[in-house]
Amino acid sequence: MNDTKSMQAWISLWRAPGVGCQAIHKLLKHLGDAETILNASQATLQKTGISNRQIQAILSQTLDAAKPDMLWLEHENHHLLTINDEEYPSHLREISSAPPLLYVNGKIELLSDPQIAIVGSRTPTQSGNNNAFEFARHFASVGLCVTSGLALGIDGQAHHGALADDGVTIAVTATGLDRVYPAKNRALAHQIAERGALISENPIGTLPRAQNFPRRNRIISGLSIGTLVVEAAQRSGSLITADYANEQGRMVFAIPGSIHNPLARGCHKLIRQGAKLVETANDVMEDLASQIDINLLDQKDLKVPANGSGKTSETERNAENDRLLEVMGYDPVSIDYLVIQTGLTPAALSSMLLLMELQGLIASNGRGSYTRIRE
Repeated sequence: MNDTKSMQAWISLWRAPGVGCQAIHKLLKHLGDAETILNASQATLQKTGISNRQIQAILSQTLDAAKPDMLWLEHENHHLLTINDEEYPSHLREISSAPPLLYVNGKIELLSDPQIAIVGSRTPTQSGNNNAFEFARHFASVGLCVTSGLALGIDGQAHHGALADDGVTIAVTATGLDRVYPAKNRALAHQIAERGALISENPIGTLPRAQNFPRRNRIISGLSIGTLVVEAAQRSGSLITADYANEQGRMVFAIPGSIHNPLARGCHKLIRQGAKLVETANDVMEDLASQIDINLLDQKDLKVPANGSGKTSETERNAENDRLLEVMGYDPVSIDYLVIQTGLTPAALSSMLLLMELQGLIASNGRGSYTRIRE
């Protein structure tokens, strides 16, 4: 969205007191865009079905309300997307309460990449921290964007894991993007802005209010193909994210734990309710394979060269695939066996095997074993 007046109109409408997502969706359905809404008469607004209080808030709103946000947009890599923009992520647009505006600090193009959400406790066990980091690192290594909420604990470890091997990650915040909450994650937030993206539906200047955190969770799940819950107590906010994912028709995964660990009870509850029990990253990838557009992953700089580092051309990648298929034969083989036979790194092999599975060349047998199914 490049037109300054249009930007001001969208921001001013979004800042109108008491005019939330549902009201704006009604208004857009009848009137099309923010400028038309702000210029509409009281009689016209009444026909849209919003409340009289909301109508008065819109009628009294001026473009001056957008000043803080317009100043923020002057900075490099600061962006604003409206739900009417082509660049608005299609997965998020599908949900019933899609935010009318998204503020973005970082790489705006990442919002349309295939994403996996990783969420969990703010006070996890060391095992939970390790799982969040390693699962995120694996997902990032095969070209998925890891999405979470920048909170302490599992969220932070997921972001760190994605960044560890030059992967990408998105953090959805519950404040305006002019501030970082919690403050302990300030350095992490800067890393994410440089190599991924920070996003929020909240106008500039929004403080960390309790009611904004559950609403933030619907965006995390809405952007993602699936949501993985690593550790969660029975009343964890992570279960809210999982509930949103279910409502949105997205996949939910959960890592089980000890029956004596209170932070495993939320995951066990999800599993009883139908979430997929997860022991390895491949358990997740098996279900995600049918949902991922292979062309989106092919466009990423996946780490699949023979020496395990740098970039490869399409011709080199196809040659590597052919050599890998020759080594595999038609009997089930393990990743450990393929590492020995090919000299490739486990990360490079994981990337190649994922793409070949999406192409229908091989099938995963679970627990790190694969079978060639096509010539």
